Amino acid sequence: MYNMVETFDVSIRRWGNSLGAVLPSTIVEKNKLKENDKIKIFVIKESDVLKRTFGSLKGKLKLSGQEMKDMLRKELHGIE
Repeated sequence: MYNMVETFDVSIRRWGNSLGAVLPSTIVEKNKLKENDKIKIFVIKESDVLKRTFGSLKGKLKLSGQEMKDMLRKELHGIE
């Protein structure tokens, strides 16, 4: 069960033969995270696919591009 969903940007870094992401200290402090805590990570690679897709539909939809993106975020990720 999820208590809280937050989004933030991180960069992937190389650690030896692995890749890792560093959590911002503000997120660690806000969520009182400590070593060995278990968290869920949803991976959404940045892309301009949505921008290109919705830009090509401009003037053809009753909803604005932003309204469509908001609706998709809510349905796909439960983010409002």
